[in-house]
Amino acid sequence: MTASPMPDPANVPSSRWREWLTPGLLLPVGSGVALVTGFLTELAGLSTVATPAFWAGILLGGYTFVPGALRALIQRRKVGISLLMTISAIGAIILGYLEEAAALAFLYSTAEMLEDRAMDHARDGLRSLLSLIPTTALLKRNGTGVTTNVSDIVAGDVFIVRPGERVCTDGIVLVGKSSLDTSATTGESMPQYVTAGERVSAGSINLSGALEVEAEAPGTDNSLTRIVELVERAQAQKGERARLADRMASPLIPGVIILALAVAIIGSLAGDPSTWITRGLVVLVAASPCALAISVPVTIVSAVGAASRFGIVVKSGAALEELGTIAHIGFDKTGTLTRNNPVVTDVVAANGYSKHHVLAWAAAVERASTHPIATAIAAAAPIAPWATAVTELPGNGVTGTVDGHEVTIGSPRWIHAAELGQAIAELELDGKTCVVVRRDGQAAGVIAIRDELRSEAAGAIAALAHDGITVSMLTGDNSRTAHSLAAEAGIEDVRAELTPEYKARIVSEMAELAPTAMVGDGINDAPALAAATVGIAMGASGSDAAIESADIAFTGNDLRLIPLGLRHARRTRRIIDQNLALSVAIIAALLPLAISGVFNLAAVVLVHEGAEVLVILNGLRAARAKGMLTGAKGNPRALAAGNGR
Repeated sequence: MTASPMPDPANVPSSRWREWLTPGLLLPVGSGVALVTGFLTELAGLSTVATPAFWAGILLGGYTFVPGALRALIQRRKVGISLLMTISAIGAIILGYLEEAAALAFLYSTAEMLEDRAMDHARDGLRSLLSLIPTTALLKRNGTGVTTNVSDIVAGDVFIVRPGERVCTDGIVLVGKSSLDTSATTGESMPQYVTAGERVSAGSINLSGALEVEAEAPGTDNSLTRIVELVERAQAQKGERARLADRMASPLIPGVIILALAVAIIGSLAGDPSTWITRGLVVLVAASPCALAISVPVTIVSAVGAASRFGIVVKSGAALEELGTIAHIGFDKTGTLTRNNPVVTDVVAANGYSKHHVLAWAAAVERASTHPIATAIAAAAPIAPWATAVTELPGNGVTGTVDGHEVTIGSPRWIHAAELGQAIAELELDGKTCVVVRRDGQAAGVIAIRDELRSEAAGAIAALAHDGITVSMLTGDNSRTAHSLAAEAGIEDVRAELTPEYKARIVSEMAELAPTAMVGDGINDAPALAAATVGIAMGASGSDAAIESADIAFTGNDLRLIPLGLRHARRTRRIIDQNLALSVAIIAALLPLAISGVFNLAAVVLVHEGAEVLVILNGLRAARAKGMLTGAKGNPRALAAGNGR
């Protein structure tokens, strides 16, 4: 597929200017210019110029929040922070404090502008994922290549991906072999080799050979667009601390109005009304929970967007916050800790049978099955007889007829094979899964299959241990195989031979003792994922079921992303806590100073809006995850030692 046309360099500056030159930015800037002009001309004794300048500052700054505050009050009867600022500005004007009213309008409109820009900035990184999808593709039709818009591609179309180009939508390779750079979409640090029959995901870069790919999804609805949709939905949802901030801010707003009225009325009865009405206005600004209201959302949006850029899809703000509390993780074995690419390693034949025949009979029966073990056996004996009357027995094995003889393949716990027991025990001690082949009721042999541990598994488990996270392996495989692979990975707590229901019960019990995450493929482990504090699906870039069944989906298979994701979540929680503490502390400190008259309106406005800007900037730190993630991924020592501060 062809790349998008390069923009004309001459148009780039004007495009950027148009992006910045919006009313949301120009009005606060104009308000600031008018405010400075007013102060300078007032110092020069030009009051006839200063007064209009202050009014210009009030009108320009106020236009960004006053109309919205009044509409909310009239149409929805909503009393918000903007209304408090509106009342304060109008009150200051009535009392003759034009300078203070202009300063309030400028600073509050600036804080609102910074908040909007911060939220847009936090979302920009996420939306940049969509730019990974090219605008056009080269389709193969009637033996020739036809260039078309990616938006016109439908499932079943065959498109060509040349070296250096990006995959336009999810599909299966029909012809060719190559390596793909999937780092931008899955966080995988190493190129992924693909050949005919293997899946490729939208946004991947083809590094070497040309590929012919059959589209599995339309160009406008693939794994990449679904990730963006899920993350945008998560950014709109509020987590526990966001709801806490709302619960604190909502009653504060009418409470602030009541407090300001009380200060103005009670003070006026005891002293100078103009002094106490002014202090009431100062209290209105001092106690306004602006920073509190924005402290959590800007942090959550920034953190969720940052995680998505490294292949971590967080489905809600609450899930991200809960991820930061995790103290224990349960790992599924097959396809999670292992490569999910089992191969036949050993064939042991019983007396009177040959290894060749045992493997051929098993392959004949297993050929039609899609189970990973069946696939491994069929691949080990590509030339095998055909089986008839094949019946799969879920959880046990499969049976069929080969050359007139009944052949059954199944677990040693289902098919008794006493004479092969010693061989089975030795193979399982080596971490291999065994199946018994029975012919006409007699045990003919044992086939050993091993699914190798992922190369990064031990390092990821060590990193979790370094961070104080305990780990368990939860698997339906036999105990000997599970313990052997767990020892290689560095996992001590092993629960083997579990049914899905029993696995879910164990995870639920773990979650009652400590916040627990369950990591699995998102489909077979759905009950356990649902029972965990946080369910994590690995390798879910092309699976709707995997993403939908978990709270968090890691689109790649690199296990090192798990400790990094936990560090990112814990850092996000720390930033949220800092923002909440700062917001509450500012209100607590300003209130007595405002009531006692130590701070006037101008000073309170400056400190209050300055605190809001500080909270926004601190929240944006949650978007700076790149150095933590990429640096540690390329450096195992950094991965084990990093703390994500």
